[in-house]
Amino acid sequence: MIRIGVLASGRGSNFQSIIDGIKEGDIEGEIAILVTDKADAGAIERAEKNGIPNKVVLRKNFESREHMDREIRRILGEKQVDLVVLAGYMRIISPELLEHYTNKIINIHPALLPSFPGTSGTKDAFEYGVKVSGCTVHFVDGGMDTGPVIEQTCIRIDDCKTPEEVAAKILPFEHATMRKVVANFSKGEYIVEGRRVRYEGKKASAD
Repeated sequence: MIRIGVLASGRGSNFQSIIDGIKEGDIEGEIAILVTDKADAGAIERAEKNGIPNKVVLRKNFESREHMDREIRRILGEKQVDLVVLAGYMRIISPELLEHYTNKIINIHPALLPSFPGTSGTKDAFEYGVKVSGCTVHFVDGGMDTGPVIEQTCIRIDDCKTPEEVAAKILPFEHATMRKVVANFSKGEYIVEGRRVRYEGKKASAD
């Protein structure tokens, strides 16, 4: 079983998909802590409803991003977290966290990377006129959505008339894709070889 730390800034719908995956036995693990950088994040209510410890860490209370991440690292370490999941966490991660959780921090992005990175990926894809978009789960590095790709799901969006329609269409696939990746982490490991990522499940033990 793995111990999962979730970082979120908003409503926490991807956070909920992990909660559901654990409840339904798909993910072999537990959420050890939710950390939010917004005191009014909807994810907090989801955590409290499900008995998950949560902590608010506000940027204004720290002199730098690195100091903030040092505190988050301390919280995650206290909870003995194995995997860190960014579920709508809207901050770049500093080396304070990255170096301690190498290839153990993942993020979900609502577009097919490397196209349309950043906070407006859904809108950018729609305005560019692509026919197919989707979502990407990737490892986090020091850049903006630049880490190695773990899993992608493609969705046709040519029937959508607004960026909001695109976002609504992609969201259920975000939940399913994130849940799949976290479930895989709980049952095996992802091997990173340069930019390429492959999955190895647990080997069956010999009798």
